[in-house]
Amino acid sequence: MYTVTDPATGELIEEVPNATDEEVRAAIDRVHRGYSSWRNRPVEERAAIVAKAADLFEARADDLAAIMTLEMGKRINEGRGEIGIVVDIFRYYAEHGPALLQDEPVAIKGGKAVITKDPIGALLGVMPWNFPCYQVARFVAPNLVLGNTILLKHASICPRSATAIEEVLRDAGVPDDVYVNVFASSRQIPSVLADPRIQGVSLTGSEQAGISVAAEAGKNLKKSVLELGGSDPLILLDSDDLDESVNVIATARMRNCGQSCNSPKRMIVMADIYDEFVDRLTKRVADFYQPGDPSDPATKLPPLASIAAAEEVAGQVEKAVRQGATLRTGGGRIGPGAYLEATVLTDVTREMDAYYEEIFGPVVIVFRAETEAEAIELANDSPFGLGASVFGTDPERGRRVADQIEAGMVYLNSAGGSQADLPFGGIKRSGIGRELGPAGIEEFMNKKSIRL
Repeated sequence: MYTVTDPATGELIEEVPNATDEEVRAAIDRVHRGYSSWRNRPVEERAAIVAKAADLFEARADDLAAIMTLEMGKRINEGRGEIGIVVDIFRYYAEHGPALLQDEPVAIKGGKAVITKDPIGALLGVMPWNFPCYQVARFVAPNLVLGNTILLKHASICPRSATAIEEVLRDAGVPDDVYVNVFASSRQIPSVLADPRIQGVSLTGSEQAGISVAAEAGKNLKKSVLELGGSDPLILLDSDDLDESVNVIATARMRNCGQSCNSPKRMIVMADIYDEFVDRLTKRVADFYQPGDPSDPATKLPPLASIAAAEEVAGQVEKAVRQGATLRTGGGRIGPGAYLEATVLTDVTREMDAYYEEIFGPVVIVFRAETEAEAIELANDSPFGLGASVFGTDPERGRRVADQIEAGMVYLNSAGGSQADLPFGGIKRSGIGRELGPAGIEEFMNKKSIRL
């Protein structure tokens, strides 16, 4: 069952039944049937439709943001900001897609060759709830321009977002059988991946969901792109304005109520500024991030996406404290909705679960590093490798540290983020493959060699 439950109150708003097996098979029929005609349309026509979609997302930003606020508690201003990056993504691929798909000449011994850049067929997208529109955009926009067709299974708490996205694409001119939203259950995903008409799958979600989908894809020899969890480190080497550093770091961690895979979750601070940093950060978090109605632009701390999510994060904090971590502020549940106090933890050690696990909520963990080498060791001592940030006043030192970080993305003097023209993705247990930028259009591409 797909449900809309207001996380600010816990009130059930709507229920949408799962698709039947027959409806799922019919949806596969549609995207397979649509592929032959869509792939043969000139790329300029496909790009023009994607550009129109960008305009419609922009025009409907307020409505889409309101849906996200209701479904998963996103602050209304952050919802509008999410649509801003969605618009950027669709416009990027509309503008640059045709050039990225041009034949590539190859110099070979004894002749000439080109590499053509072709679509591969119908794809399955399995999308999460934390960024209901952005995550869909970075999978869908490049593949529509490339010429693939899309079967989209959204998160079970986001049926209104799923429907609204399909309406935008339909109104932009995407044919009915090129993008199809289906309210499938997780139980039905293996049969979808086993269908020979589905050529690949992109999933953004939890590590366990990624393992499950990757296993099914591998069993059926299907290409998969996975963007999974993260426990991104942020190294603060030094600062010429500690209050500003505290504000930037707190803002980055509390973005989307801490429910962002690539937000900095582990702050690694050099010993000479550690105590003062922790004191100021604790005060900032305790004073500034007070709970409120996510539809009110003045609210700084919205609810988490569900009461279950809030209970899970509260349990992780409680366990960390029980195992010996120091609770500087927060950690408590706030009823009746899915609220959790903004939290700061210190003195987390390798023996504690919180050292290695991802905490998907408004929780900051701060570590002390005596040396630059220790900071790098702490940053890399993680099963995840999505992103990382390095802050400091010396650009050369920052770059030296960044070069030693094991992650798919490293940001200097900025705390994570995403932009349409920069590849996004991780290593280790944070996933496989890349989205966005030039790399994002290549994952489900047949790079066909033609010897002339």
